[in-house]
Amino acid sequence: MGSEPPGRRPRGLRGLRKPAKKRPAGPSPAETTGESDAAEPPAETTSSVINAVLYRDGHRVSTHDTLAEAFRQQRATSGTLAWIGLHRPSRDELLTLASEFDLHPLAVEDALEAHQRPKLERYGGTLFVVLRAARYLDDPEEVDFGELHVFVGRDFVLTVRHGGAPDLSAVRARMEDTPELLKRGPEAVLYAILDAVVDGYAPVVAGVQNDIDEIETEVFGGDPRVSRRIYELSREVVEFQRATRPLNGMLESLTAGFEKYAIDEELRRYLRDVADHALHTTERVDGFRQALQDILAVNATLVNQQQNAEMRALAEAGFEQNEEIKKISSWAAILFAPTLVGTIYGMNFAHIPELHWTFGYPVAIGLMALVCVSLYFIFKRRDWL
Repeated sequence: MGSEPPGRRPRGLRGLRKPAKKRPAGPSPAETTGESDAAEPPAETTSSVINAVLYRDGHRVSTHDTLAEAFRQQRATSGTLAWIGLHRPSRDELLTLASEFDLHPLAVEDALEAHQRPKLERYGGTLFVVLRAARYLDDPEEVDFGELHVFVGRDFVLTVRHGGAPDLSAVRARMEDTPELLKRGPEAVLYAILDAVVDGYAPVVAGVQNDIDEIETEVFGGDPRVSRRIYELSREVVEFQRATRPLNGMLESLTAGFEKYAIDEELRRYLRDVADHALHTTERVDGFRQALQDILAVNATLVNQQQNAEMRALAEAGFEQNEEIKKISSWAAILFAPTLVGTIYGMNFAHIPELHWTFGYPVAIGLMALVCVSLYFIFKRRDWL
């Protein structure tokens, strides 16, 4: 996640990188030690130490498998910087680090519990930074968030990672490739981590933008499942906002302490560059949330229009059905009149008066015809026929 997109001009901390020297044949130090900040700790060990490395003048001095070895070597070697990376450490491991580097209990508690908001706090000579990294997962088309806690002291940098992002092995490799930057001290490592986290937002922004474009197509295509997708993406964007929005204030606080803590001028430039990109990311994410709100409103309007069209179609169908029922009812009433007369005179009673009347039959037929014609004209006037 910390690598630059193809064709992008190197910026920020990468700006000091010299032309790459040809490496000697054979594996790199990280390969020989099996180190990778991006890897999970081996399942067979309870240690959460991913890297415990000492640097002096921007160059790697030693690599250690345990915290005790790193502490012992740093005490014995003056002028070294300890850069220790941990992944979901245990309480005992963090308390050991707290005792060795005099970490504040509140910061240690935050690092243990995780689920913290991005923030920057200073406890005496130690700077404590919480960052929310993000990465875009292509297959499920969703954003995965990680949490990173960074302790920065006079001669140490401790990183405590919760989750899969960010890939700190890339940060370490970049810093080791630019020793003139690494020798500037722990602040340079912090800015490199900030740069990697902010750069890691770029593919997430691109992925979310692509999702929004797809959702717009689905909305106007009438996909009934799009409402759920809008809701899920909106939740991810809100989470993305929580990860990125505090960065601006954090970077402003760092900028405000330039003079007080005598920050190197080059590092100030790097930080301002990171702040610019963080601000750009925050604006994009805010735009995503507004866009999703607009899309949701458009989708609601389209769904409402579709429902109205369906209701109109049902009403028209009901009206047509009602007209047919009127016609059927009218003809049924017309046919009912002669049926009634015929039924009465079809009864087998001996004393029906008209049975033996000479004009009984034509009167009965005339009566039936008169009733039928009268009903026909009545229904016709009412537009039932």
